[in-house]
Amino acid sequence: MSLAAIWSGNFHQIRNSRGSKCCFKLFRLHTEFIPGKVLDAGRCNPQSFTTRSEGSTWKSQSSKSSSINLKLHDGTVGSSTNINTNQLQLHEFKAIQCYDLQEKIADNKVIIDRPATILVFDIETTGFSRRNERIIEFALRDLIGGKNSTFQTLVNPEKVVLNTDVHGISSYMVNRPDVPRFEELVPILLQYVRSRQMAGKPVLWVAHNGRRFDVPFIIKEFQRCSEEVPADWLFIDTLPLARQLVKPDGSKLTSLSLKALREHYDIPLVGPAHRAMQDVTTLCYVLQRITFDLKLTVPELMDRAFRASDINTVPP
Repeated sequence: MSLAAIWSGNFHQIRNSRGSKCCFKLFRLHTEFIPGKVLDAGRCNPQSFTTRSEGSTWKSQSSKSSSINLKLHDGTVGSSTNINTNQLQLHEFKAIQCYDLQEKIADNKVIIDRPATILVFDIETTGFSRRNERIIEFALRDLIGGKNSTFQTLVNPEKVVLNTDVHGISSYMVNRPDVPRFEELVPILLQYVRSRQMAGKPVLWVAHNGRRFDVPFIIKEFQRCSEEVPADWLFIDTLPLARQLVKPDGSKLTSLSLKALREHYDIPLVGPAHRAMQDVTTLCYVLQRITFDLKLTVPELMDRAFRASDINTVPP
């Protein structure tokens, strides 16, 4: 089987973040993350983050406020979310169920054996240089779907944002005490990924142009925090895959940008482009179509994956 069959069922309804006043959010978190490993209390300071920021260029017919508290409870990260929502539009997406699944019957229950946890992710930054610039937004989606399958947050870069025209994220939105710095985000992110990860299986991270941009930025941010990217994190860049695509007339695509791929596949744009979660949503659909066209399975994707250690970490 190929990845073409990964689209089945439904994503739980996901709110369109356009115009949202909540810029730091762990979507629908109402549970404690206790995946078997607990965080070292010395690595995470109990702290609350609450944001109510709104981009000046956003137009919305909705309003939402969110208060998120992230605290340590007996060595584990607990999270509680209080959300008041008045949203006119809800967007429902199909869930992605991984291909090459082996169904096993045990005690009248179907057990799905998946080769990896697949996370599609995207970042927004203050610029292109991973040495001088910083991540200001991070979003991911677990392709299995289900509860707590999305993760999104603004990140405090502790510097002025000069490229607001690219993504709509201003200095005011991120340089605030209630927006986490990356060093505060790392333990939360690690705990979240562990809560989604299947025992003994790797995590496959998917990004467009990830090898040259997203992954080096993440590596550099981890280095600043004296952390290492986990060895069982694999990365796949969809840009080289897109280079293999051809049009119906047999010609190559003239552009391989995410926008061009979205238009090539007639995928509707949900929310503003160049915001992390909107680009993640687009890439989820693009990934499904690319893997269908190229007849790629999950194991074949994993064969093309690279590790953080494969990236030249010398800043450009």
